[in-house]
Amino acid sequence: MNDKIEIRKIQFGSGQYKEELELRNNVLRLPLGLSLYDENLTKEADDVHLGAFAGDRLVGVLILTTVGGNEIKMRQVGVAEAWRGKDVGAKLVAFAEDVARSLGRKKMVLNARKSVIGFYEKLGYEKLGGEFVEVTIPHQKMKKDL
Repeated sequence: MNDKIEIRKIQFGSGQYKEELELRNNVLRLPLGLSLYDENLTKEADDVHLGAFAGDRLVGVLILTTVGGNEIKMRQVGVAEAWRGKDVGAKLVAFAEDVARSLGRKKMVLNARKSVIGFYEKLGYEKLGGEFVEVTIPHQKMKKDL
């Protein structure tokens, strides 16, 4: 397995976007007994979609959604199981932070699954408020000043 990862934007509606949907569904929804395809995905046309590629293979995804003002929200972060623990997620987040800064955003916010709060804390994110349930599992709102 080639561990060289390249992060690049994915065009909404493209073939790579279809691969992104499959990866997001397999990693983020099916384990919860849900389907991404039951959600309204048309609103994602205005989002920034980022993919982590090992050669031509999509192994990680992340979406940035403008919230308003100087905030941007990181969401739908997922890494293929075989690629976890290889810094793919950290590389995606670092790239996303650079994109957010280039768009003039000063703060990144996200809703982290309880199981990955420690991952985001290592990257400088801090908890906001209390735990809540989203897509059937516990989450924690987090933020980082950029």
